[in-house]
Amino acid sequence: MSLVVAKFGGTSVADYGAMNRCAEIVLGNPDCRLVVVSASSGVTNLLVELTQESINDDGRLQRLKQIAQIQYAILDKLGRPNDVAAALDKLLSRMAVLSEALVSARSKATMDELLSLGEQCSSALFAAVLREKGANSSAFDVRRVLRTDSHFGRAEPQVEQIALLSREHLLPLLSEQVIVTQGFIGADEAGQTTTLGRGGSDYSAALLAEALTASAVEIWTDVAGIYTTDPRLAPNAHPIAEISFNEAAEMATFGAKVLHPATILPAVRQQIQVFVGSSKEPEKGGTWIRHQVEDAPVFRAVALRRDQTLLNLHSLQMLHAQGFLAETFATLARHKISVDLITTSEVNVSLTLDKTGSDSSGQGLLSEALLQELSQHCRVRVEDGLALVAIIGNRIATTAGICRRVFEVLEPHNVRMICQGASPHNLCVLVAESEAAQVVKALHENLFEGA
Repeated sequence: MSLVVAKFGGTSVADYGAMNRCAEIVLGNPDCRLVVVSASSGVTNLLVELTQESINDDGRLQRLKQIAQIQYAILDKLGRPNDVAAALDKLLSRMAVLSEALVSARSKATMDELLSLGEQCSSALFAAVLREKGANSSAFDVRRVLRTDSHFGRAEPQVEQIALLSREHLLPLLSEQVIVTQGFIGADEAGQTTTLGRGGSDYSAALLAEALTASAVEIWTDVAGIYTTDPRLAPNAHPIAEISFNEAAEMATFGAKVLHPATILPAVRQQIQVFVGSSKEPEKGGTWIRHQVEDAPVFRAVALRRDQTLLNLHSLQMLHAQGFLAETFATLARHKISVDLITTSEVNVSLTLDKTGSDSSGQGLLSEALLQELSQHCRVRVEDGLALVAIIGNRIATTAGICRRVFEVLEPHNVRMICQGASPHNLCVLVAESEAAQVVKALHENLFEGA
């Protein structure tokens, strides 16, 4: 069986009309047997607000009511089938119980279970929409197969276990039904609900595709593929028909919001092609991400990632000494911090951290405990209000003249950090958040819109 895994984001399952459009996409491809859905647009943000310590009873009840309105509006259009209504009522009741439990006991395990309920609602509703259109479809609890560790908020998938469980519990269902399951969530060995971090639904789809050796993963969102940059910043940006895994991984990592950064990893491991398209306008096509592509230009795209933090570490112990970097990275690893870019001098190390990598509940990466631990062996300075601009392409590290073209554009701007040479696929600069849009527009005009 040639299997396609389709993933639909929050805007694609925002309401009954959006779900109908997605159902047509699924039913239009007989190979599409597994569907992964996000929570309906707005629901996850409301659930995150319910996890916040500052919320009062009135605010909690208001948000629970808003979530119920979003879900019941879809249920009403379905004609309120009894089984779906009962499932939805149970999930919404569980939301109320968990959000109240967080008032007296702040538990990350409880937060993860609460945050998982948005996807559980949308999967039950989307399966019902497919059945309404005549499909044999049911919702499947992904926690039965998507095994993770117990790091609540940013759980790490256990790839081998996911493969074994998926083949045992999920694969036999796909020959007879279109199965709808949840993105973003999993369960640990003890059966406790975990989440993969914000944006983890793409990752879920790719992990399941890898486990089931699918032929393709389709990521359906609200834009018609991957563009040379954000069209809101550069009006002449254009969609890219085909890019390589390496380029896509760089673009996802450095800010292309149509893909979660981790999505590409399982696809690369199994060389599963990935399609990115618009569920609103599927006829416009989209972008195929493949292991090999016919055209590999030096400049492919300009990516932007806002809300970056620069961590500056200063210590005279670094001077002609060994072990400082090892100790620093060991500290960051203990706190589950992933470093993006790094530059060093004799007595200073500068690291960039992506705030959007915070865990599912929105808690930041730089905890007081981390900063105190780092302060024991160096002076720490934190800079915020920065943005990372990445030029993505091919042979960047070995093509003469690249830096001249880029730095001519950057001349009017203060560049806080430069990273180039480690990868043939990117050149990165850190600039002030306030100048980021102008920098992206100017780079796109120079690199992509010239004669």
